[in-house]
Amino acid sequence: MAAKRGHETGKPTKPKRSVKFRKAKIRHVIFTLGADRLTGGWLGRRHDAQAPVTRHVEISTPAWPRDLDGIRIGHVSDFHFGDLMSLDKALLAVEALRAESPEIICNTGDLVDLEWSGVEPLAQAFADLNPPLGNYFVLGNHDELDSADEVARIASEAGLHVLRDDTFTVRRNDADLTIGGIDWARTPPQCQSRIDTMVERGGRPDILLCHNPKGFDHAAELGIPLTLSGHTHGGQIARRNKPDANMAFAHRRSAGLYENGHYRLFVTVGVGAWFPLRFNCPAEVVIITMRHGQPDATHD
Repeated sequence: MAAKRGHETGKPTKPKRSVKFRKAKIRHVIFTLGADRLTGGWLGRRHDAQAPVTRHVEISTPAWPRDLDGIRIGHVSDFHFGDLMSLDKALLAVEALRAESPEIICNTGDLVDLEWSGVEPLAQAFADLNPPLGNYFVLGNHDELDSADEVARIASEAGLHVLRDDTFTVRRNDADLTIGGIDWARTPPQCQSRIDTMVERGGRPDILLCHNPKGFDHAAELGIPLTLSGHTHGGQIARRNKPDANMAFAHRRSAGLYENGHYRLFVTVGVGAWFPLRFNCPAEVVIITMRHGQPDATHD
């Protein structure tokens, strides 16, 4: 079908952008492009040269199923594919995951920054890792700015399990592992509503993928052992050796591991960025090993 054309110009009509998209575009021009131009491109060059680090975390809790002891989870989030995340830079995180060979990979959203067009090779590279227990993805707030359905379609067609308020169960040895995921939700009540819908559809998962860490309290109320989130970027600027003392003022859980009873939340600071500066908060690929046992955690 031919594209619709304007009556006067004869040019194809551009899709109408949402108010949220237009506001995000303005912020992008000011904080992403503008900040870089003010420094003569220095910020952008410095940011582009910073590869993600690989972080290892081991979590032990009696809430984790005994039959799933020792599972290794690759957790990434917030690629923000666009002006601050080229395909070549994004592939550094993909290769870091490949080198670790986790059993399962969980991406907690914001695959794109603004426009979804062009992200197909990254989604395919991510899916090609093909971990034995699957490769899972949920939508973040930036994935919804242009078209949530298009981002979900691209990820699904590449081979990722896109979880939209539902669950997926796989077998690990002789035990079931259930992964749940919800679409972007901004507030705790919105998170709660989506989590409840997910549980009604597929039961309580062992792992919840929730872009916004504000869903954790309700996940803990429901007895979900592990919640994985992103969204905060760890503020991108943090105090040295204190990653949770950072610029993410809107979030009391903004970087690293948190607990509520025996239930655990891990918030990754992400792979990408929305402004070209990270200070004491390097981009990361996280490998989590889950243990059934007394509460404990180790980090590197």
